[in-house]
Amino acid sequence: MNAAQPIKIAILAMGGEGGGVLADWIVDLGEHNGYIAQTTSVPGVAQRTGATIYYVELFPRERAQADGGHPVLALMPLPGDVDVVLASELMEAGRAVQRGLVTPDRTTLLASTHRVYSIAEKSAMGDGRVDSTELLAHAARAAKRFVRFDMARAAEESGSVISAVLFGALAGTGVLPFSRAHFEATIERGGVGVKPSLRAFGSAFDRAQKEGDAAQQEAAPIVQREPAPTHPEVRALVEGVRKDFSADLQPVLLEGVRRLIDYQDTAYAGTYLDRVRKVQALKVDDGGRLDEAVARHLALWMSYEDTARVASLKTRSSRFERVRGESGAQADQLLAINEYMHPRLQEICETLPGGLGRWLMNSGAPRRLVERMTQKGRVVRTSSLRGYLMLRTVAATRRWRRSTTRFAEENGLIENWLQRIGEVAAFNPALALEIAQCQRLVKGYSDTHERGKRNYELLMEAARKAGPTLAPATLRELRDAALADEHGKQLRAKLAQYALG
Repeated sequence: MNAAQPIKIAILAMGGEGGGVLADWIVDLGEHNGYIAQTTSVPGVAQRTGATIYYVELFPRERAQADGGHPVLALMPLPGDVDVVLASELMEAGRAVQRGLVTPDRTTLLASTHRVYSIAEKSAMGDGRVDSTELLAHAARAAKRFVRFDMARAAEESGSVISAVLFGALAGTGVLPFSRAHFEATIERGGVGVKPSLRAFGSAFDRAQKEGDAAQQEAAPIVQREPAPTHPEVRALVEGVRKDFSADLQPVLLEGVRRLIDYQDTAYAGTYLDRVRKVQALKVDDGGRLDEAVARHLALWMSYEDTARVASLKTRSSRFERVRGESGAQADQLLAINEYMHPRLQEICETLPGGLGRWLMNSGAPRRLVERMTQKGRVVRTSSLRGYLMLRTVAATRRWRRSTTRFAEENGLIENWLQRIGEVAAFNPALALEIAQCQRLVKGYSDTHERGKRNYELLMEAARKAGPTLAPATLRELRDAALADEHGKQLRAKLAQYALG
């Protein structure tokens, strides 16, 4: 680095990740080792839990004195003029690259590879996630040196916070003119959480030194274990998958079987495989793309979210463990989980056996009573015995799921979807594939499900009206418009454009 210029460091972090602590550590590190230091922070829009850019400049004190005064230090980073960028999450690294703070001739980029999804990613009608692989590749091209690993996991394993891991990774790169002992002394001077912070620091220091070459930083391939069920009915389903389907399709089918057994039972998973067999029997010559799409989307559709499913997911031990881990609660601390729930009359009727549900929906006084009782949402504490047992009772209603009006409705839509795919595959396999992928619109529950189903039915009606003249690219464009706007405005505009409204 040029001795006549300050060392310029930008830290991009979200709320609660210790970005301010990390900036203070760097300032303290510099001031105790012969540097003048300055730090500023610029809060950003709360896209997840709030995002802030902390900016630090370090200038040698001897050089400043030789120049006859104090250097003028900047208050915020400028594009193309940053030596080190530290990002607490992968999207924050992408944000730094987008702003021009990372340059290939100068910048060392240190980033955690874990993701905290933004509101836009979570609320998208389809899969709104940004591709992490593309983010990594873009960051690697933009930086002079790119050190990255899952720093959130490293912090969790050390019992510390991600700021300590970033500090250790910064030391391990050797990009700053300070020794490891200087960095560790800075943590010790802080006096708070010193032991876990030093553990996290040491682990990250070693990791950064070992991973100087970006080519060595790729994650090890995940080894998939072959399922070996002991239950005879489950074993028969697994053997059926291995016998009747290609090796490429088996992973998707096995996951579908697992999901549907968990959702309902083995007979339901058997129905799933029978439906995929019928599509496979069409013998569409497209490299298995249609079979794979149907297998994937059919498993999702057959495990649609109703009240029993939601209640089951909210009361699982794995969920309690995950929430405890994410909140950082210790083993000796009590954890309270409050769920906001607002079931409508329709969801209540759909949970009841078909005859009872239809009676309640069409009744007079009973319907009005239930509607009055459900006008407002309520908070259920699932960590309490009363709240837990209440939701477990709702989850147990899955035993009569097949008799409900919701099941009949969803099953009818699925059968029509499969029939339409079969008819279209006979003359246009590419269009059949696009129809299969339209299932992406039907998801969630309550109002989200209603809007998605409405858009799906508009698409299917447009496909029916256009018939063989509908181009696959046109249906894909219509589907993308539906996924871009949950209220269907963009879809209706596109339908009008193609005279299919």
